[in-house]
Amino acid sequence: MATLTPADDRRTAPAAARDGRVRHPAALIRAAVGLAAVGLLLLLVQYAQGTAGGLDADLAEGTGLLPRPPVRLAAACSAAALLTVPLAFAVDRLLRRAGRQVADGVLAAVLAYTLSVGLDLAFGGLTALTHPSPGGFGRTDPVYGHLAPVLAFMTAVGTAGLPRWRTALAACLATAGFTGLLTGYATPLSVLLALLVGWTAAQTVCWAVGEPTREPTELQLWAALHGAGARPDTLRRLDPCRYLVTQADGRPDLDVRVLDRRARATGLPHHLWQLLRLRTAPRPLGLRSLREGLEHQTLLAHAAAAAGVRTPEPLIAAELSPDAALVAYRHLPGRPLHALAPEELTDAVLTDAWEQLRLLQRRSIAHRSLSPAAVQLGPDGAVHLVGFAAGEIAAGELPLRLDVAGLLTVLALSAGAPRAVDTAVAVLGTDPVAGALPLLQPIALPRATREALAEQPELAAGIRAEVLRRSPRAEVEPVRLERLRPRTLATVAAGIAGGYLLLQSLFGSGTQSLDALSTADPFWLVLALLAYAASHLAATVGFVGFVPERISFPRALAAQVAGSFVKLVSPGGVGGVALNTRFLQSSGIPTAQALSSVGASQLLGLVLHMLQLACFTTALGIGPRTDALLEPVWLAVGAGAVAVLLATALAVPWLRHRIVGLLRPLRAEVLPRLLDLLQQPRKLAAGVAGQLLVSVSLVACLYCCALAVGARPDFSAVAVVFLAGNAAGSAAPTPGGVGLVESLLITGLASTGGMDEGAALAAVLLFRLLTFLLPVLPGWAAFGWLQRRRAL
Repeated sequence: MATLTPADDRRTAPAAARDGRVRHPAALIRAAVGLAAVGLLLLLVQYAQGTAGGLDADLAEGTGLLPRPPVRLAAACSAAALLTVPLAFAVDRLLRRAGRQVADGVLAAVLAYTLSVGLDLAFGGLTALTHPSPGGFGRTDPVYGHLAPVLAFMTAVGTAGLPRWRTALAACLATAGFTGLLTGYATPLSVLLALLVGWTAAQTVCWAVGEPTREPTELQLWAALHGAGARPDTLRRLDPCRYLVTQADGRPDLDVRVLDRRARATGLPHHLWQLLRLRTAPRPLGLRSLREGLEHQTLLAHAAAAAGVRTPEPLIAAELSPDAALVAYRHLPGRPLHALAPEELTDAVLTDAWEQLRLLQRRSIAHRSLSPAAVQLGPDGAVHLVGFAAGEIAAGELPLRLDVAGLLTVLALSAGAPRAVDTAVAVLGTDPVAGALPLLQPIALPRATREALAEQPELAAGIRAEVLRRSPRAEVEPVRLERLRPRTLATVAAGIAGGYLLLQSLFGSGTQSLDALSTADPFWLVLALLAYAASHLAATVGFVGFVPERISFPRALAAQVAGSFVKLVSPGGVGGVALNTRFLQSSGIPTAQALSSVGASQLLGLVLHMLQLACFTTALGIGPRTDALLEPVWLAVGAGAVAVLLATALAVPWLRHRIVGLLRPLRAEVLPRLLDLLQQPRKLAAGVAGQLLVSVSLVACLYCCALAVGARPDFSAVAVVFLAGNAAGSAAPTPGGVGLVESLLITGLASTGGMDEGAALAAVLLFRLLTFLLPVLPGWAAFGWLQRRRAL
């Protein structure tokens, strides 16, 4: 910890600030956006070559009417400017002792030039980016000229606060790009691609090596405090952005917080993820300008103090440099509640904490970050609230309720749930405390509170029980605070990838697949539709067969039809399981037995699916040779491999516990359910037959679709392709396995079924149309019918 004492010469000018580097997450985000823009542009030029070519032709026709000498003169001037502007900028920065920034710019220019050369080699034949060179030697470059290195160099060096150099750069790039279009050495998209590559390279380098930042020294802090009227005596550095300052003449100590690039970058990725994920996430400091962050912190602290809340009041706010400022609070030598001894944590202390929150709520001020460290007991025995940097003024109902839930958790962590709830009800009343119950979710709490709550996982349930004991009719259903869930993001990303693969297959096959669709045989289409309808009957028989209790067959059939609607909005295999479980619960079957029946049908269905795949693979002649597998050598190798895997699983504790945890539901629920079914052999036989017929019916549907487009594949080949593709599609995160299923079926039919790619694509599109899209409307009707009859 650095300390500045009175012995230092206070009357000297502040020493030069320490140069440092900060990897600001905003640069990484900008680099990712640039890469996405480059990828989108390359995707666009691949599928819109006609439009881009027409634009280029129109531009060439218009520029051909211009006189050539002025155009050549403008091109020469722009080329000279493209060389002299970055060179002059580098000299200016070197004279101002910014050699490291110039080195960063050179690195960014090299990266941009390398990317440009790589793109030239990879996409030199695209007509949307290039055209014949005016000189008659080959074609123009996909990434035009030296725009990318120049832009990367000056952006990486930094033009913030230098309006003249920014103007010179913009004029240079605009002139060079415009003259390139006039002379015919560039296309509109090649100029745009060059600018994107240069900007992306600069942002990548800025994040990789870090952006330069000038950390203020202790003497700078002393000068700023002294200039604001304070009497600093010693400065002690507590952490990189916080100082404890003692004052002369008996004045109170100061807690100085420094706002600079480092402070704004700390924790920004987590805060950005929370902002994207949660509707209630506060705006992080890193997304505010230095002036906005300074004003926000001081305003919140003054507002809280004006409301009567005990909190350290800001005494000084000053700017240290264009990149740094400070806020000096009256120092509070307090202790957080979790550091107090049990005898110190009295009901009076808890009540005082709720009184402070009540004062905030009365003025509609939200703290937004009530963690264990934010509630402190001062030396006078009174509770103080600190850390208002993320707070809100004139907050809405939801942030205020979140504060109640946060303080409930903080106090319960230190004093227990009963005392925390008792004191909360005594100060706030029953309704505000009960209203916070739906917001008592880990995701809604600050990170420090979540980490502390994870050490006492039963505490949240204890808080709910105490609140419900005092308010039995309180709403307990959690409020959905998430804007986006990780599973939703994965589903969207997988859906985009699947759609891209499907479109690539559709457009890559030319018009053959579209012609096959337009000339499909109606007879085989009707048979395919009937085969798919039979799969619902088979699924109903298979479902009912694994339920020992008596249930309505028509309603079970409606539940299977409703599954066609549910799987449209859920990953493959997930929606149907949840729907069947809910249907059995609504039919009066206890939850444990309902889950066991669905689990048993899923387990046996998986076994039968694999057996069918093995049988059809053997019938097709592409499976492994049985006689070779039965040789003693291979049997010994297989037995040894199994023994090694079992020994490894049993030897590693966490792996052993994981396997036991996965097998426990199978042993405790599914196997007893199968034993119950063995006492009803007819039902079990119907369930097995139904499971088998579901796969056979869908294979027949795909086979009829292939026949409808004029192909004549082997039935066993179609069965192998469908069973393998459907198994892989069940693991896909997209609804119904969209994207992955189509790609696998098309590839399988083309390679195994002996079909050409166009016919395979047409057959798969027909199959997915019949089994995935068309059943949505009947499924929605069946879903609504079951809901109206309270069968779901």
